[in-house]
Amino acid sequence: MKVLVIGNGGREHALCMFIKKSPICKKLYCIPGSDSIKELADCFDINPMNNIDVVNFCIKQKIDFVVIGPELPLSNGIVDELKKEKVVTFGPDKISSQLETSKIFMKNICKKHNIPTAKYSVFNKEKDAINFLNEVNFPTVIKVDGLAAGKGVIIVYSKEEAVENIKKIMSEKIFGSSGENIIIEEFLEGEEISFFALVDTNGFILPLTTAQDHKKIGEGDVGPNTGGMGAYSPVPFIKHNHINDFVEQFVKPIINDLKNSSILFSGVFYAGFILTKNGPKILEINVRFGDPEAQTIFPRLKTDLLDLLLASSTGNLNQFKLPELENNFCMNVVLSSKGYPKDYKKNTIINGLNEITNDKSKYVFHASTKKNGNHWLATGGRVLSISAMGSTLKNAKNNAYNIVDKIDWKDGYFRKDIGWRHLQ
Repeated sequence: MKVLVIGNGGREHALCMFIKKSPICKKLYCIPGSDSIKELADCFDINPMNNIDVVNFCIKQKIDFVVIGPELPLSNGIVDELKKEKVVTFGPDKISSQLETSKIFMKNICKKHNIPTAKYSVFNKEKDAINFLNEVNFPTVIKVDGLAAGKGVIIVYSKEEAVENIKKIMSEKIFGSSGENIIIEEFLEGEEISFFALVDTNGFILPLTTAQDHKKIGEGDVGPNTGGMGAYSPVPFIKHNHINDFVEQFVKPIINDLKNSSILFSGVFYAGFILTKNGPKILEINVRFGDPEAQTIFPRLKTDLLDLLLASSTGNLNQFKLPELENNFCMNVVLSSKGYPKDYKKNTIINGLNEITNDKSKYVFHASTKKNGNHWLATGGRVLSISAMGSTLKNAKNNAYNIVDKIDWKDGYFRKDIGWRHLQ
């Protein structure tokens, strides 16, 4: 097969790396790709948000299968345009993508089917949202309705802080049109986990595994949200029966609701849960692999990744009873530019990367780098994503941080406590 991956981050580097291993991948392409992805695929500098150019590329190159990595091209309807040209594509269409692109859309489905989630109210006027603050308990949570690169969920601890953030979102438009509507919802206490399943075009659900992301910039989960500073998989206390419960209680009712509205979802169903004292509640749904969670799941997969993605896109997931996964842990540590998620220097030099070789137990994924001669430069906020396997979570952690120690980057920052909740 001729396969095209869309995207240019750490998740897409991982997708390319593991798709390339498949015996059915004859030729691999990536749009727009990166200097690191160029080592695996032919990269083309095409804007992934330009649907016409992407479709024309697929027709010209006779692409057999397209895998969409990030959420923005999905929200832009690239899948709809490729399907018009009969190009088999992994990922949901534009209307299905609303599960991620509109928190209000997702919450309303939960409300309709009594799916456990936080109590919430929706506002499109700043004044109404501020008046409502007299009725809430603090802390409370403010969410923008649309996409915000993982930064659109704000926990506020006082009315003053809430008013300040509502004004920033709705008057100052710090998240642009994504913040035209907001949700104010109750603050839930408990541990957060990520659950991943694949859904095919017939609505068949294949559970994959769990992971735990670390969203905050600071150790001990403090400070502002980021796109993710590290993750591990699987979550040790989530057993097979819990996964079955997640499918029955959360995934099936939502997929069936879409189907009843003639919306056929296929692709990744990625649910963020919070495990409260009253049981799991759903916080959010994403419709693509998480980053950096993907970088902890793919190394554990024994089943051919390309086979799975293709089966999801062609209605054949029922040929897999369950995906085969290594019976061990994978930990991922993200290296970011100092100052992220606020201001940071670009084009700083990273040394030591050329001496590290990927193998089945360790991987270096590039999120925002470029090559300058023999040097790698950091070009963004989250820059590198280091994964390592281990027979226990502690082993996986030691192995991951041993690789991090080999990287010499004076302008880099990383959390030293990934997995801290379960390494006490």
